[in-house]
Amino acid sequence: MTSLVLTAHGSKDPRSAANARAVADRVALVRPGLDVRLAFCELNAPSLGQVLHGLPAARRAVVTPLLLANAYHARVDIPHQIGACGATERVRQASVLGEDERLVSVLRQRVAELGASRLDDTLGVLVVAIGSSDATANARTREVAPRLLEGTPWVAATTAFATRPRSSLAESVDVLRSRGARRVVVAPWFLAPGLLPDRVRRFAEAAGLEMAAPLGAHRLVAETVLSRFDQAAAERIAA
Repeated sequence: MTSLVLTAHGSKDPRSAANARAVADRVALVRPGLDVRLAFCELNAPSLGQVLHGLPAARRAVVTPLLLANAYHARVDIPHQIGACGATERVRQASVLGEDERLVSVLRQRVAELGASRLDDTLGVLVVAIGSSDATANARTREVAPRLLEGTPWVAATTAFATRPRSSLAESVDVLRSRGARRVVVAPWFLAPGLLPDRVRRFAEAAGLEMAAPLGAHRLVAETVLSRFDQAAAERIAA
């Protein structure tokens, strides 16, 4: 048996951990019989090290990041924690969820839940993500906005990063309006509620904009997790 160790970022906000648990439960529901275990990089328990140490002897595992961007936690933190456990021979790390089309479709659904019509050619969407010090990761995240428009007549979409100065969000709204958007909504490229999404919500409220819900524990999030797990498990077999 190979265990799926779903590894979330961790947060001081309990809503974030609760969402991670909900995703883990959904993954287990979609794939009955799979051993699904939840771990956190920081701030919440159990840690990734605790979960890996708690696995049965010789049990193989795929650490599957519950992360959108291939940034610090995926590239540095998780590999370090796996190595510190001495588990590199029996543990493989899967890819991050990334800009998967399934997740983009969930984001499109979240915008529609605001009452935004798929036929509204005056709608502009501000996609707000966390942002990273890694320019490559940010460039990949910027791909979400144009893909969000596919199959809709929505007039424009652009990306801003919540970790940058507040003025960058306002400037992005101005960009959307300059492109013809008469109604602008905020689409958070976040998996869960939390402190940073709350900051974005305060901006939206102050600007008189509607903000969609985060991706959450949607079935397609769970399916994307399983896709990353299956790919990593198959690579192990091929190796």
